[in-house]
Amino acid sequence: MKENLRQSMAWLHTWSGLLTCWVLLVIFAGGTASYYQEEVTLWMEPELHRVAAGKASSVDAAGMAVKALQERAADAPRWFINLPTARNGAVRIAWTAPPPPEGAPRKRQRLKSALIDPVSGAALAEPRATRGGEFLYRLHFDLHYMSPLWARWIVGFCAMFMLVSIISGVITHRRIFKDFFTFRPNKGQRSWLDAHNATAVLALPFHLMITYTGLVTLMFMYMPGAAQVAYKGDREKFTEEVFPSAGKPAKTPGEAAVLAPLRPMLEQAEAHWGGGHAGQIMVNHPNHANASVSITRAGGRDLSYKQPAMQFEGVTGARLASAGEQLAPPAATHGVMYGLHVARFAEPLLRALFFISGLAGYAMVATGAILWAVKSRQTQAKALKAGARIGFGTRLVEALNIGAIAGLPIAMACYFWANRLLPVGMDKRPENEIAVFFAAWGAAALLAQIKPDRAMWRLQLAAGALLFGAIPLLNVLTTSSHLGVTLVDGPSAVAWFDITVLALGLLLAYGALRLGRGGVKKVKTAAVNAALEVAS
Repeated sequence: MKENLRQSMAWLHTWSGLLTCWVLLVIFAGGTASYYQEEVTLWMEPELHRVAAGKASSVDAAGMAVKALQERAADAPRWFINLPTARNGAVRIAWTAPPPPEGAPRKRQRLKSALIDPVSGAALAEPRATRGGEFLYRLHFDLHYMSPLWARWIVGFCAMFMLVSIISGVITHRRIFKDFFTFRPNKGQRSWLDAHNATAVLALPFHLMITYTGLVTLMFMYMPGAAQVAYKGDREKFTEEVFPSAGKPAKTPGEAAVLAPLRPMLEQAEAHWGGGHAGQIMVNHPNHANASVSITRAGGRDLSYKQPAMQFEGVTGARLASAGEQLAPPAATHGVMYGLHVARFAEPLLRALFFISGLAGYAMVATGAILWAVKSRQTQAKALKAGARIGFGTRLVEALNIGAIAGLPIAMACYFWANRLLPVGMDKRPENEIAVFFAAWGAAALLAQIKPDRAMWRLQLAAGALLFGAIPLLNVLTTSSHLGVTLVDGPSAVAWFDITVLALGLLLAYGALRLGRGGVKKVKTAAVNAALEVAS
C-alpha cells in the first residue's frame, strides 16, 4: 500500500508540476523581484538617486509636505502624503481637484501629485515615466495584457497545483533530506534529479509558506461565500471589520478654518506606537472647520500587513479615533499571512534570504520541467535509434522550457535596458518599456521553437548573461550615479542593484559555459567511439 501511494503521488507530482510550470516561472520571477520593488523603481528613476541618499525625520518631512500642499492645493478637498522611508527618500504629495461650481457637470475626481525634497521642501523634477518595480510586482499575479480577474484566477489555479506538487513531492521522495546533500554532476537524468531535490529542500519551508500565503492574499475572491454568509451580504460592514480605517471623513467641509500643525499629531501617534514611524497621512477638507487628519503607521514593525491608524481633528488636533491595534483573530491572521507573503517587515539580511529562496523556487520549477524532458527523451532513445522522430510533446516541452527558463531573464534584462535607452520624453513610455519586455520574451520563445537543442540553450543563456552583466556598464554610460560613484559614498540601493544584476549575469554565464563543456565532452566521446568502431 505504501508503494502504491508513493507511485500515485509521483504521478500527481509530475503532472501537477508540469502542466503549470511555465506560468509558475513567471510568478516566481516577478514575485522574487518584488522583494526589491522599491529599489528596482529607484534604479529606473535615476533622477531621484541623489534624493534617496538624503535623510529626514517623518515629522520634518510632513511639515515640508504641508507647506508645499498649502502653496499648490489649499482649496483641494483631500490631501495625501507619502513620507520617506529607508528605501525611498523622496516625499510624494497628492491632492484631489476641487469640485466644479454648482450647476457645472461633475467629473470623476483625479489625483494630481508632485515630489518634494524631504529636507529642503524644494520641488523635484518628475523622474522619467516608468512602471519600475511595480510592473514586476503586478506581473506575478496580474500577468498583464489580460483581465486582472481572469489573471488572478489563473494564478490561483497554478498556485494550488504548486501546493499539491510540493506536498506530493515530499511524500514521493522518502530520502528527500538525504538527497539534499547529494549531487552527482555529469550524470544526465540523475544530476537533474539531484538539482531538483536540492533546490526544493533548500527552501522547502519558504516554498510552502509563499504558495499557501499567496492563495490567502486573494482568498476573498476565490471563496467569497463565507464572507457573504457571515455578514449577510453587508459588504460595507465586512470591509470595515477586515480592513479597518481610523474614522470616516466629514461629509461637508464647513466654514474656513486654520489647519492645526501636524507635528503634535505625528509625535502623539508615533509615541502611542512605541516609536513606530508614520508612513502615510491623509487630510480631509484641509483649511475647513470639519477637517480631519488620518495617520497610518509605516510598515516594517511587525509581520502583519495591516498597519494601525489614528485620526485627529484638523483644527484642534484632538485625537478622534484609532483602528487596527486590536484586530479580531481572523483579521489578524489574514494580516500576518499577507505580511509574510509580501515581506515588508524584512530587514536587509532577511530580505536577501527571501530573494535567494525565490531564486531557488525558480530553479526548482525549472529543473523539474527539464527533468521531465530528459526522462521523456531517454524513453524514446530506442525509437530514435530506429530512425523515428522525437515525439511532439517532448519537443514542445523542450522548446517551452528554453523560452521560459532562459527567455525570462532575457526579457527582464531588456526591460532594464529599455528604461535607459528609450527617449525620456517618449509618449506612453511605461507601456513601451513593458512592450520591450514581452517582445524580447516572445522572440526568445519563438526562436526556441525552431531548434530546441543544447546549442539553443547555450545561445539564450549567453544572451541573458551578456544583457544582465552589461547593465552596470549601461548605467555608467547613461547616468552619473553608477556603481563606482555610489560605492565611494557607501553602498546604496543603486550599487546593490548593479551588483545583483552582475551576479545574475555571471550565474547565467556559468550555465552557458557548463552546457558548452558538456557539448564538447559529448563530441569527444562520439569521436572516440567512432574511432574504436573503425579500429575493430
